Amino acid sequence: MIGKFISIEGIEGAGKSTQLAFIERYLSQAGINVVVTREPGGTQLGEQVRELLLAPREGGMAVDTELLLMSAARAEHLDQVIKPALERGDWVLSDRFVDATFAYQGGGRGIATDRIEQISAWTLNGLQTDTTFLFDLPVEVGQQRVISRKGDIDRFEQEKTVFFQKIRDCYLQRAEQEPNRVKVIDANKSIEEIELQLTAILKSLISA
Repeated sequence: MIGKFISIEGIEGAGKSTQLAFIERYLSQAGINVVVTREPGGTQLGEQVRELLLAPREGGMAVDTELLLMSAARAEHLDQVIKPALERGDWVLSDRFVDATFAYQGGGRGIATDRIEQISAWTLNGLQTDTTFLFDLPVEVGQQRVISRKGDIDRFEQEKTVFFQKIRDCYLQRAEQEPNRVKVIDANKSIEEIELQLTAILKSLISA
C-alpha cells in the first residue's frame, strides 16, 4: 500500500516548525509510521545544497541558479527519501515541497510559471502531495516573529516585505486553484485553534 504525502508551506514566521511537530505526533499516535523531512535538504547532498541556498552572500545569487539548485536538491530528495518511503507504505511529512518553488522562485523572484512547471514536471514525474497545509498569516506578523527569534537570519529571511507579500499572494492563488489539495490554515490564531483546524483535516486523511 502506498503511503500518503503531506507537505507544509507558508511564509517565514508562519509557525511551520511548531505545527510540523504536532502533525508528526498526531499521526504517530494514530499508529502511522511517519518520515519527517524538509526542503531544501532531506538528504546529505540536499543539506549541502541547502547551505548554499540559505547562506547570506555578497552579490546574491542568480534567480535561475536558485531555481536549478532547488530542483536538483528535490530530485535527490525524491529518489533517496520520499519515493522509497511512500513505496514502503510510510507517510511522508515534508517541511516545504514544490509549492514553495512556485511561491518563492515564481512569486517572489518573478520566474515565469511555465518555466517552473517544465522543470517541476521533469523532477516530479507525476508525483504530488496528497495534502498541503498552507499556514497563512499577514506578512508583517511573520516578519515580527522572525525578528523576535534568537540567532542569525538566512538569505531569504533578509528579504523585504514586498518579496514576502508576493510569496503569500502566490501561495493563496495556488490554494484557490487546488482547494482539494491545498488546505489554508489560519496561522494567526492561537496554537490550540490551529491544532483544531489540523486535526479535522488529519482525521479525514486517515479515514480516507
